[in-house]
Amino acid sequence: MKAYIVGVGMTKFEKPETRDWQYWDMAKEAGSAALADAGVRYEQVQQVPVGYCFQASTAGQRAVYELGSTGVPVYNVNNNCATGSTALMMARQFVEGGIGDCVLALGFEKMARGALGGGGSDGGAADFRTSPVARHYGIMAAAHGFEMSPPTAQIFGNAAREHMDRYGTTEAQLAAVGAKNHRHSVNNPYAQFQDAYTVDEILAARTIHRPLTKLQCSPTSDGAAAAVVVSERFVESHGLGDRAVEIVAQAMTTDTGESFASGTCIDAVGRPMSRAAAQQVYDASGLSAADLDVIELHDCFSINELLTYEALGLCGEGESGKLVESGATTYGGRWVVNPSGGLISKGHPLGATGIAQIAELTWQLRGEAGPRQVPDARVGLAHNIGHGGAAVVTLLRR
Repeated sequence: MKAYIVGVGMTKFEKPETRDWQYWDMAKEAGSAALADAGVRYEQVQQVPVGYCFQASTAGQRAVYELGSTGVPVYNVNNNCATGSTALMMARQFVEGGIGDCVLALGFEKMARGALGGGGSDGGAADFRTSPVARHYGIMAAAHGFEMSPPTAQIFGNAAREHMDRYGTTEAQLAAVGAKNHRHSVNNPYAQFQDAYTVDEILAARTIHRPLTKLQCSPTSDGAAAAVVVSERFVESHGLGDRAVEIVAQAMTTDTGESFASGTCIDAVGRPMSRAAAQQVYDASGLSAADLDVIELHDCFSINELLTYEALGLCGEGESGKLVESGATTYGGRWVVNPSGGLISKGHPLGATGIAQIAELTWQLRGEAGPRQVPDARVGLAHNIGHGGAAVVTLLRR
């Protein structure tokens, strides 16, 4: 049974504590918008997977009750930064498995200001002995040591150093990712930041962990996103063909042996699992990178966008720096990657990120993205990872 997205909604992503709201307020805003976009009442929803990382157990129920209290199952999902896409994958599986004809996937996060830790209580090295990402940070520490900068920036920054040493990638090429995504976000009213920067300005920004500067790193954010996923039968019986975007294929992978065997941060941050998830999606759909028009990928740091180009097959291994520098991944190029501004500029409320990517792609494939519209977009791909790890790749088609 096929699954379709017929409605999406999201809040504006904002710096924590910008608005005086609770997580259930943002969930209501995004969920109501998705239902209205689909022309569906909450009473028609049969299952609700809800993603978040930093709220208490059963926060999903507290959030969903703002939409209605109908007694339907609510599932609380936490898969690090891939939480939103995991909730969406559950929604698709419910529909394809015949468990429900109409499912609401919801993701939200109310975060604290400041850099994310790496899984320990205070971000200190000792905490990583019992952290879920202890194995990943152990690889980093063995190769590069452990410094006092934010742990996630360290491991991705060290991956960037490895890429520079191995392939000749330059700091300017890394900064070009940030420049592109900040430039894209100027036209996105949902983005946390809407300012454009030159490559030189990005290079001159405060260093978080060399070579990554602040304008190449995703911020902490508050926000929510939602998607209504339905069966083909529901689309036909409710006359939603003009709203429907097909989920052609979707895959989730976790870390493979390759993630740890090489002893590199490049592999420890997720390139192998991203590559595996993308290949599964290509195999299932019969499509390839050459068929894609628009891509929303997990640019938590500029280096991860480059690593993901390679994992998705947009270029060969080590060629991603030259790819972004060539203009192939922006308007007028071969693909438009992160027209929303990506995590770097749109923002990154962990539980909402994966569904927000789907919202952007849905608008793009419907031709509803306004001044950031990718011309003639028909096939879109979303890539969302959670360190520790999970990679979810979703292929959409209109």
